[in-house]
Amino acid sequence: MKLLLVGEYKNGNIDDSFYELVAFAGKLGAEAVAFFVAPTDIKPEFNGKVYIADVEKAKEYNPKVHRDLILKVAEKENPDYIVLSHSSYGWDLAPRVAYKWDAGQISEIVDVDNDGFVVPFCNAKLRRLLKPNTGKAVLTLQSGAFAPAKEGSASVETIDVDVADEGLEFTGFEIVEKGGVDLTKAEIIVSAGRGVGKKENIEIVEKLAKAMGGELGASRPVVDAGWLPPERQVGTTGQTVAPKLYVACGISGAIQHLAGMKKSNFIVAINKDKDAPISEVADVFVVADLLELVPILTEKLSS
Repeated sequence: MKLLLVGEYKNGNIDDSFYELVAFAGKLGAEAVAFFVAPTDIKPEFNGKVYIADVEKAKEYNPKVHRDLILKVAEKENPDYIVLSHSSYGWDLAPRVAYKWDAGQISEIVDVDNDGFVVPFCNAKLRRLLKPNTGKAVLTLQSGAFAPAKEGSASVETIDVDVADEGLEFTGFEIVEKGGVDLTKAEIIVSAGRGVGKKENIEIVEKLAKAMGGELGASRPVVDAGWLPPERQVGTTGQTVAPKLYVACGISGAIQHLAGMKKSNFIVAINKDKDAPISEVADVFVVADLLELVPILTEKLSS
């Protein structure tokens, strides 16, 4: 199996989402090559061949140019799947590439299971397993679903930009202000669940997060109660994350929450209920009252 990974180059840097595509390829055990529209001197931490179309010639973003350049690489490499991030770039390009490539498309993949791809649906309340019914397909991956993997040094090959732009002009890229943090980029997340008891106790968990140099997260009941804003929610109806360390405080482990954080490298859960479902995914499960234990941990880390 061979994959063509389509990376993104933003604000003068390779976007970290590219390394999630690399992790996806590794999980499939697939051979992978990559493609960027970027300066020709970029150095991806990727152990494979990278095709680069000069950003000055191909412009920041032009859907037809970028589509045709991807297909140009696909013609050379003959991949089974072309893989993009489920971002504004991927949303726009994937169907264009799939149509022109005469291939199926599977969007917002969050996991791999038995050679099929797991995709949320019904407002992320359910999941389904999909397999392409064609020999090739275009895939997009949900942000944060796969922990980034950096490896080796790429072999770079430039490709000529000789496709017409159809008179389109890129005028700018605007990031909408979220009013919060992007938890998918956090290396440490400490999340509060219903077990904190009341809004005033959120501060106890927040202090632990700060002491650990991490970000504060939350389960859906905490957000639904108005104790924390929606941008702090982890789960299928919030953000899917894969930090190096995830600490769950008073979170029982509903399936929607587990789906959003079980890819974390190391999981610590604190809960009074020894039979809480989160114990099944936790590397360390502490049966304790978080209101007693968390302040002690915070004090130890701060001293």
